Amino acid sequence: MHAHVILAAGQGTRMKSRLPKVLHPLLGKPMLAYAVDTALALEPQRLVVVVGHGAEQVVEALKAYPVEVAVQEEQLGTAHALLQAEPLLKDFPGPTLVTQGDTPLLRPETLRDLLERVEEGAGMALLTVELSDPTGYGRILRQGEEVLGNVEEKDASPEVKAIREVNAGAYAFDGFLFQALKEVRNENAAREYYLPDLIAIYRARGRRVVAVKGVVEEALGVNTREELARVEGVLLSALRREWMRKGVRMILPESIYLEASVELAPDVTLWPGVVLKGKTQIGEGAEVGPYAVLEDTLLEPGARVLAHTVAQGAVIGRGADAGPFARLRPGAVLREGVHVGNFVEVKNSLLHPGVKAGHLAYLGDAEVGEGTNIGAGVITANYDGKRKHRTFIGKGAFIGSNSVLVAPVRVGDGAMVGAGSVITHDVPEDALAVARERQRNLEGYARRKLEGD
Repeated sequence: MHAHVILAAGQGTRMKSRLPKVLHPLLGKPMLAYAVDTALALEPQRLVVVVGHGAEQVVEALKAYPVEVAVQEEQLGTAHALLQAEPLLKDFPGPTLVTQGDTPLLRPETLRDLLERVEEGAGMALLTVELSDPTGYGRILRQGEEVLGNVEEKDASPEVKAIREVNAGAYAFDGFLFQALKEVRNENAAREYYLPDLIAIYRARGRRVVAVKGVVEEALGVNTREELARVEGVLLSALRREWMRKGVRMILPESIYLEASVELAPDVTLWPGVVLKGKTQIGEGAEVGPYAVLEDTLLEPGARVLAHTVAQGAVIGRGADAGPFARLRPGAVLREGVHVGNFVEVKNSLLHPGVKAGHLAYLGDAEVGEGTNIGAGVITANYDGKRKHRTFIGKGAFIGSNSVLVAPVRVGDGAMVGAGSVITHDVPEDALAVARERQRNLEGYARRKLEGD
């Protein structure tokens, strides 16, 4: 039984952004959400997030999570931030985990190690890592497992500067925590209250302070855009490896972007430059061509998306294909064996099995029956300037090239529409609709016009 506090009040000035630092996205999810998910994996009895800069935005981002929020009105350092959780946790006996909102790679297993040290009798446990270049970090002085102190670089002798073990910013504390926090002083250049000062306070009270050495990669914090990209790269590499182990084929995997919310089946093939976002699901044996972008899109087994296709909120059925250069907008549903070709846009439309729309068409707010052929340049004119209207096309119909179907309109089963027609009235089953001026050939006109000039 433990509590967990996540410190997420910092401004993140080095990010050069109006967005609060902890809300910058990593693989489509706010950075802070990673810290919250890690905390929840350990099932804390209480989970408190301390917010400050951009508090309203941060609270909004947390509304789906079972967290309590404390506000640090003035940013006076990490110890001061943690003290803001006291009103929510003052009756909690401990132990309490403390992590930062900007260290998204920390694993639950590492935090469990910290907790166990306190449960075994330490007053305070802190995570440390060994850096090849520790410049700028406080150095950890230790004797065996026990921490003797944390020396800031500006105060360090050459011998201490040679130490490469540094404080990674994750802690576990016993029930003495909030009493100890009140003893932290701000006698430093920034006039702020710092958590590492608790080491000396705990030791002065005869409480053991121990170090748990972690992996450098886990402790990567994010303070700049470069660090954000580095952390995202770590997450992305791990995600790609996981899916390849599960049977996904990635061609040039380092060029493929996907988010943790995406689901892939075995024998899926992803070509270079593919982008997979949101709740995209790709079924067994499906293929996504180069530089396609899929968001919240379902590909059923055996479906194919060709190069440079963009799909959002679409469904592509078994054996159906779309692209290259197709655009599938929300509500586009392509049933089994449908073919949507280059420069075809489909929006909020159901295409029944075997429909073919090979090129240069717009199908919006439409339903197209089984086996119907949509010619090049066909448009369903769904908008009258005020409202959207639907077009219904029956089974086995043939819509000639460059036709406009002005909704609301129905074309019956087996009907044909002549090329270049503007259809404003329903077309009965098996009928031919031609809505254009009859062709006239004026013999010799072109020659006479030239000679007249």
